[in-house]
Amino acid sequence: MDLETLSREAPRKGIQMVGTGDCLHGEWLEQIRACSRIDEGTFERNRTRFILSTEVEDVHRVHHLLYFPCLSAVESFKEKVSGFSKNLETDGRPNIALGGAELAALAKDVEALIGPAHAFTPWTSMYAYHDSLSGCYGDGAGYVSFVELGLSADTEYADTIDELHRLTFLTNSDSHSPHPVRLAREFTRFQVGDATYAELRKAILRTGGNRPVLNVGLPPQEGKYNESACISCFTHYSLVEAERRRWKCRCGKRIKKGVRDRIAQIATREVPLHPDHRPPYLHLIPLAEIITKAVGQHTPFSQTVSKRWEELIVEFGDEISVLVDGDLGRIRRVTTPVIADAIQMFREHKVTIVPGGGGRYGSIELPAEAPVVFAPVVPGDRQSSLLEFKT
Repeated sequence: MDLETLSREAPRKGIQMVGTGDCLHGEWLEQIRACSRIDEGTFERNRTRFILSTEVEDVHRVHHLLYFPCLSAVESFKEKVSGFSKNLETDGRPNIALGGAELAALAKDVEALIGPAHAFTPWTSMYAYHDSLSGCYGDGAGYVSFVELGLSADTEYADTIDELHRLTFLTNSDSHSPHPVRLAREFTRFQVGDATYAELRKAILRTGGNRPVLNVGLPPQEGKYNESACISCFTHYSLVEAERRRWKCRCGKRIKKGVRDRIAQIATREVPLHPDHRPPYLHLIPLAEIITKAVGQHTPFSQTVSKRWEELIVEFGDEISVLVDGDLGRIRRVTTPVIADAIQMFREHKVTIVPGGGGRYGSIELPAEAPVVFAPVVPGDRQSSLLEFKT
């Protein structure tokens, strides 16, 4: 997991721009500085663009994302928080003994964008500890310009909360591995003039004609915390049953409230209302996961899965083309029938998802006759191809 590896793997997923992450860390900054500089806030390696980003944990255990316009802004912000953190140089996601309002004020001082990371997960998220933006960011709530949905939430979930309607939704996911099942599990497509920080900033703020045009992510049921479940034995519970048991599992361990149930508690409307600026949401499952199920492997990291994944990427160029846009006849000529069938079932939304919860990811099943259990959530017309939203 270094910038060299990320820059080589991102195009194979179909990604042109990646957040650096960890940009407050001194050694990581040196890797960033070693990249070619496109402008003050945009760096390039192997034709993959990087922008300056980090994730920090505040004094209340809430995680925040920050996007910086230049290296001097990173250095200035780092200097301002250095007296409130003991692990700036030892942890890529440092703990900072400040609240959300103070972090938003410091971000505004250096013209960095800030918003809640994985806003709905039951650990270290805004809605885990606060009921509103203002509860987290105080007077700085108006400066917040985006919210990261996280793996367990999508547009349908988040747009049941009125205070989020003005914000841009980012479907990002942090990656702890360059493996294709982890890197770019979720991403956002933007309409921009160029792949630079300045253009991306305008797209997040939806100014100058720039805007997000597509959110892409896992079906929320696949997230580790979609349903309320025990953190030890992973037994799932309804909200009513969990409350009746006082959030204690029959095994004696703790039941962790799921994203679905938490959103139900704080939602301001039963049916989501998508504002006019909200782009469509496309659910995607990593190709390696589909191959894993199709060939009967237990892990997407097996040599068999990697070989089959590589064959398809060599033929089609990147993973997105295989999952959404590649001709099925051509796919069948490249790979095995069971994998081609699985991709077709995915496209036709005939994939059964066993929801995650308690810290364990959900799983997909490919039965012979699977019920339709999810479909792309699209305000207005549905899209049949990712290329319909190509910029």
